Amino acid sequence: MNNYEKAFLVSGRNTIIHKNKKLDLIIVNDDQDPPLIVTRHGVKKFDDAVPASRLEAKERYMELVDVSSVEVFGETKTLLFIQALNNKEYKVDYSKSDSDMFIRVHQDNYI
Repeated sequence: MNNYEKAFLVSGRNTIIHKNKKLDLIIVNDDQDPPLIVTRHGVKKFDDAVPASRLEAKERYMELVDVSSVEVFGETKTLLFIQALNNKEYKVDYSKSDSDMFIRVHQDNYI
């Protein structure tokens, strides 16, 4: 049995729920799409180098979330919803990654 506790939950077909404020989530969708960082303050583009391994991410208090992996959704997503610890749900539209509409607050208080 694996004792590894993930810092996120997967809900439905395209929602990720951040559940551990001690770890930030680095969300990777596809090679062409910009990576995202989910902190306790919200969601934004991740401009640093993406950790190469789970161990490197853990050392930086992060967790890698590969959207296309079998453990998450099993395919890349064009539209992704992220519930952050600041009681906001964010809508990430990868088809608009070059505009201001890429990351938007979808719902202010989802709880």
